[in-house]
Formats: sequence, C-alpha cells, structure tokens
Amino acid sequence: MNVRTTKKPKPRIDIDYVQRFKLQSYGNDNLYPQNLQRIANASGTAELCLNRYAKFIEGFGFSNEQLAQTVINHAGTTADELLHDIASDVARFGGFALHVNYNVLCQITEVYFVPFEQCRLEEEDDEGNVAHIVLHPDWTGNKTRSGKKLTVYECSIERINVFNPDPSVVMAEILDVGGIDSYKGQILWCSLDGKYQYPTPIYDSVITEISTDEGLGNIKYRNVRNNFLIACMLVAKKGVPRMDENGNEVERQMISSEDLVAFQGDEKASKIMYVELENDEDEPKVVEFPTKNYDKEFSVTDASVIERIYSQFHQELFYSIRKGKLGFSGQVMQDAYQYYAGEVTNEQRFIERALTGLFKYWNDALLQYADFSIQPLKYISAEQNG
Repeated sequence: MNVRTTKKPKPRIDIDYVQRFKLQSYGNDNLYPQNLQRIANASGTAELCLNRYAKFIEGFGFSNEQLAQTVINHAGTTADELLHDIASDVARFGGFALHVNYNVLCQITEVYFVPFEQCRLEEEDDEGNVAHIVLHPDWTGNKTRSGKKLTVYECSIERINVFNPDPSVVMAEILDVGGIDSYKGQILWCSLDGKYQYPTPIYDSVITEISTDEGLGNIKYRNVRNNFLIACMLVAKKGVPRMDENGNEVERQMISSEDLVAFQGDEKASKIMYVELENDEDEPKVVEFPTKNYDKEFSVTDASVIERIYSQFHQELFYSIRKGKLGFSGQVMQDAYQYYAGEVTNEQRFIERALTGLFKYWNDALLQYADFSIQPLKYISAEQNG
C-alpha cells in the first residue's frame, strides 16, 4: 500500500466561498472555531490542558515591567492584560486579532483585543491578498442584545481594513471615508498557519478523543446519578386491599415507574424496596437486587483517551506526574515547567514578532522601541514563595 491507495481523510477545515457576504467560510458551516470551542469546553481534560497551554504561552508577562503596565487604549487595558487575551486565543484557536486606531498623523494611538472567533477573512483578490476582516459578535446568530437576536445579516457585520501601517495607505483610507472621525482603523489578524490562512489549533487532530472524553464523563455520571442502586427487595403479603376515598377497591401495580425513580441515584442508594404479593399463602422473603456498573469496561478507553489528549498538547510530563510515575517534588515540577516553557517558545516568538511590528508605529517612543520578549513561566515552590 502506498500514499495513492491509502484511504484519504477529509480536510480538517473546509474553506468555501460565502457569496452572500463575500468571505471565506471558516469550516463548511462557517462555525469551525465555535464548534471547536464547544467540544473542548465539554471535556474536563481538554480544558485543563488548554488552560495550562495558555498559561505557559503568557508566561510571567512581558520582561519589560514598564511596558507591561503601559495603558494602550481608552478602556484602560494594559499591555500585560492584552498579552493575557492574546495567549488565550493563540492556545484555543491558533491565532489572534487586534483592532488598531490611528490619529491624523497616521500613528497608532489605541490597540484593542478582538475575539478571534468573531473574525472571518474576506475573499482573496487575484494576487492572493485579503483587503478586509469581516466581524460579527456571534456567527451562530444566537447571541442577543436588548432582547433581540444578533442575526447574521450584511447590515450586522462589519468590514475593517487589514493591518497596513504604511502612512500613505492609512491616509488614503481616512480620506476615503471622509475623515478621521469616520475611520474605523485596521485589524491585525495573525495565524500560526501563515498569512491569510485559517489556523488549525494544536489539539485539532484529537478532537475525536476530546469528544470521547465528554462521553465517558456522561457514562460515569449516569452510573452514579441514574443507576438502579437498591440494596435489596423485601417481598411480603399484600394484606387488606387498598380502597380509594369513594370506597372502591383500587388495583395496584407490583412495581410502578414512580417506585423505580424513587430508588434511583446516588442520594437514594442502599434503600430497601418493599413489594406486596397477591397471594396470602406466600411467605415474606428478602431478594437481592443486583446492579450494573460499566466503569471497569470503559477504564482502558478512559486512560488511553486522556493520555492521547495530554500527548497532543505535549504535556506528557504533567500526565506522568498526575499518574504518579515520576513522584512529586519541587525538583520534578521545576523540570516539568522548564520543559514545557521550551515547548511554547514558537508561540511566544509568534506573538513577540507581531507586537513588535505593530507598536513600532505607536505615537509614543516608549512603545516604539520596547522589548516585547515574554518571560518564561517557572515553578515557584512554597519555600521559594515564602
């Protein structure tokens, strides 16, 4: 068997043209980041790994303390707070987006974080360039404002020029809209997969395992919360027939559906079910009621799925520490932190290059020549912290 005869997998992301909005769809339904986020959010293992991944990308923040505390917009956002948001989107989506505003001298005066899942690429021109980033608060159309759904219409989306800080380009865009007061600025859109390429995040190839992790959690929940957990059943004589308020004899089921519900769940475990017999000559007796627990049958799948997710995030050391294979000590944690800090250097350099290229057009020399290097995260033991 060779490459030609091997069964070909489907593309991870289907890129189509949405003629209605003149943009490139992000997935076949244009909801790839939203779908990805929903699947990951449902998996405790994926969320744990994602949060650790983002935490290490952010590191200890910018090495330059003065830069870290610099306010970069009228909302009061600092550069360090911006880095926090960027690191989260790079971890979750493999890219990030920033909205920049200019003054009349074509210098950048403000930078705002834009959630990456709100951005879509306009269709490329003949030279492969994208002119605008298309924004919408919620491409699913489910989000509401003032009680009204934000349906995706042409009038509800926003088109903003892609980042190009060339003063002549910025001035032309300002004049084109009639002045600085009407100018919307530009969007710096960055992808780890390359210029004008929708990114696939690091965990995309294990999305099946991540979804499986959610399913395994549901099975455990069902076994504990909804399984039939009766310790035994006491069978006794029926006795006097039951009469209703009108004096009529009421037929009674041996075990009703309401009876079963009353004995299900973790809070009702080990109860005794009492059952009356129809025939008086039958003697009372206790009958064991066996229960079913499928946890053991899924234990192998559970372990392999979790290990696969950890491996995709390159967090094997943390998984080994969790399983007790390496023990636990300050030195073990320091080694694990040092190892994983090295695993995210590409993502950190990706952010550093983008911010350096952005802020050299800032209207203040403080940020024009700032060092945007990110401090690696290190493990601080209780003794060191004290």
